[in-house]
Amino acid sequence: MNAENTAAEFRRAVEAGDPDALEPLLAEHVVFRSPAVHTPYEGQVATMIVLRAVTRVFEDFRYTRSYAEQGHALGGHALVFEATVAGKSVEGIDLIRVDGDGLIDDLRVLVRPLSGINALVARMGEEIPKVMTDMGLG
Repeated sequence: MNAENTAAEFRRAVEAGDPDALEPLLAEHVVFRSPAVHTPYEGQVATMIVLRAVTRVFEDFRYTRSYAEQGHALGGHALVFEATVAGKSVEGIDLIRVDGDGLIDDLRVLVRPLSGINALVARMGEEIPKVMTDMGLG
């Protein structure tokens, strides 16, 4: 799979709220950088915990724009989104880097405004333990 296909599949899976379709797109060594914590989440399992939780937390999620990096061997993509979390509107961007194997090896999420981040952090704090239990990790 190439970077364009991976980004398109990522977008489709996120828009569909289908975390099972996201997992095969992630490199085993993927690094996920969250807007809520300083330390990145490392590895496919940790990243999938977050992605599974966020699919439960975001409401009315939609991508509004996308951008692709040109002229690099490794593909970079930016997907701009809007959603609601606990009644708060959020805007954000998913920054995706795809490795030479066509898998996502770096995923960064930026979210604004602060009230939206606060709502996101609170809801993720509720959902992550549930996801871990569902995955047999809790």
